[in-house]
Formats: sequence, C-alpha cells, structure tokens
Amino acid sequence: MSNAARPKIAVIGGTGMNSWPGLAIEERVEAMTPYGASSAPLLFGSVYGVRACFLARHGEGHKIPPHLINYRANLWALKQAGIEKIIAIAAVGGITEGYAPARVGVPVDAIDYTYGRDHTYSDGTDRWSLHHVEMAEPYSQSLRRVLLDSAQSAGVAISDGGVMAITQGPRLETPAEIRRLRQDGCDLVGMTSFPEAPLARELGLDYACLAVSVNWGAGIGSGGIHDEIEKSMEQGMTKVRAVLGKALPALG
Repeated sequence: MSNAARPKIAVIGGTGMNSWPGLAIEERVEAMTPYGASSAPLLFGSVYGVRACFLARHGEGHKIPPHLINYRANLWALKQAGIEKIIAIAAVGGITEGYAPARVGVPVDAIDYTYGRDHTYSDGTDRWSLHHVEMAEPYSQSLRRVLLDSAQSAGVAISDGGVMAITQGPRLETPAEIRRLRQDGCDLVGMTSFPEAPLARELGLDYACLAVSVNWGAGIGSGGIHDEIEKSMEQGMTKVRAVLGKALPALG
C-alpha cells in the first residue's frame, strides 16, 4: 500500500495496550530504518470507523524494557510510512491528585531524567543535520485539545495538564525519588515519553500523550504497588479506549 493510501494517524501503545481490541488489520509492515527495526510491525487498519496505524512500543509480547526501546527507529518508521499525528499511550505513576490511580490525563510539560538513550537524530553523521528543536511545548497543543474534548464527549473525567517526569526504568522509583520529583514540580512519572516527544518534534510530527495512572508513586499510597497496578490498569485502559473512540473520528 502506498503512503498516500495509508492513514495519517498513529497510536503508540504502551503497557496495558500491547494490542488494540477492535482493530481490523489491513496491512502489517515490518519496518526497517537507518536506525534499525521498529519495536514491532506497523499495523494499519480500521478501528472506530477510522483508518489508523498501531505500533506496540515494547514489541510484540511486551518484551522490550523502556531503556532499550529503539525510539529513533520507531518514530522514523512512522514518518516514512506517512504518519503525521501520533497519540502515545503511557501507563504512569501518580504524584499529585490529578493523577490518582485509574485517572487519565493529558500532560502539558515534562522533565527528562533518563540517561544513555539515543535521544536525537542529530548524531554527527551525514544522515541528519544539526537541529536545536524548540521544546517550549513538548506536546502538541492541537492534539491535546482533541483528546480533552474527546474525553468530555465520552463522559470520561480527565486531567488537563501536569508535568511528566520521565525516569530510566525498568525499576520503579524509590520514595525519596518520588519526593524529589514532587519538589521539582512533577505530577506524574513514566518511562517512555522522552525521547519519543523530542524525536517526533525533530521529524515534524504532531505528538501528544494520553496518560493513564495505574499506581501512586512509591511512598504515597498504601499497600503493594503491583497489586495497585493490576487493579487500576483495566479500569484506566477502558477510559483510554473510550477517549480514543472519540478522538480518532475527530482527527480522521
């Protein structure tokens, strides 16, 4: 299928969304890029009456940890397939009340605490010239607006805003680290939004994150974190699917 015939909208699925229920697959593309292969094949098909693309960030079977994801290949593969807009799903930990477990939200800003990741296409080679991309708005405001309006239309309570902390993973944070993140002004913590968002910006792609809180950060809640994740994941993902059910037709 030519790029002209393919959809322009992609959803990057993370923890809790390794597959897309209801997606009728029309084309499966094993994507190879100058940076290697994407985490999983690009799945093109129809869902909610809209044609879209789905990419499993952690690979088929959810095997790739966040610090080893080939982010550059993933974003490059979407760009070369003709994608223009990306909604990235992220399971996160809540730090402030707006991101209590099972709550969904659309962050507006971010702080990158990761290290050692291939975070830019400006790598000193002839493939890409030096780019100092602006990150005053890490997430596309127009896509954020669509997600917020779609949540309202779907009857889903959603948090508008918040600062995302991106940590290295795959381990979860310590209570002291969560206290530090709160002092830094963070409202939620995930492991994948950077370098995804900056790479999308370098490629000229609209990118927004639809975050679902699946646990309180360490030291905030009570009980076992993994028990909380299991309890909150499906409830939160049901909300995510409801928002996507309105957002994709609006974008399509």
